[in-house]
Amino acid sequence: MVFPIQSSSSPGRAAHAVSRLRAVRLAASAKPFVARGSGGGRCEGCRLVASHCVCALRPQAHTRSGVCLIMGDIEALKPSNTGWLVADIVADTYAFGWSRTAVDPGLLALLADPQWQPYLVFPGEFVSPERVVTDIPHTGSTPEAHGRKPLFVLLDGTWSEARKMFRKSPYLDALPVLSLQPEDVVSHYRLRRSSRETHFCTSEVAALCLALAGEVQAAHALANWLDVFTTHYLSAKRGTPLDRTSAAHRELDALREVNCQDAEQGPAHRL
Repeated sequence: MVFPIQSSSSPGRAAHAVSRLRAVRLAASAKPFVARGSGGGRCEGCRLVASHCVCALRPQAHTRSGVCLIMGDIEALKPSNTGWLVADIVADTYAFGWSRTAVDPGLLALLADPQWQPYLVFPGEFVSPERVVTDIPHTGSTPEAHGRKPLFVLLDGTWSEARKMFRKSPYLDALPVLSLQPEDVVSHYRLRRSSRETHFCTSEVAALCLALAGEVQAAHALANWLDVFTTHYLSAKRGTPLDRTSAAHRELDALREVNCQDAEQGPAHRL
């Protein structure tokens, strides 16, 4: 079964940047893209088989930071892509396909937008020391609190794809490079294998960035969202029992209750 073009990221919510990029990429394909395990049909909102849909569990989090995903050729098409999960949580998520010979004008406009301070997230060992930053100002509740809002630019693909994008994208050369140093953090990513144990998946990197910006609740929501998505994905793939009472499930339930209470009390409660 061909994986369907997404019309909305979940019932009642508009399609986010990654789902829109996916639709564009599918429309441009010479032949249909068939995801592994698609025989039983997949949910348009979460890309999982319908029996393991997680749309009802999707958390909400208020963020001031933004995320810009520059994605490898077929990354947006993969059901295991975790940049999609970032767009589920961070409202200001932007997604662009990468090409060695051309750059999307919308990407250049975003990087030049004065409301944002872009940070290219990449290991500092690959650039000169003067470009490297390891910390950023915590975001405030208003634009005046800390000036421009942080925009985390993530190269979304395999490690070899990310290195190629990094080397062959001259429009990124002027950006400060945010080098994350999560000495006490261990990757829990289980959907694909990596050649390096120190590698983190895209949503894990985004969560680390949000935490660094002081947006701890959003970082926590994204981490649990990845955990729940992974549990459902692997259960469907392996045909194993699905544990809907895991710690991550309970965390998302608690977050939804908080969101409902905030909605009932109105915007003034969150100030």
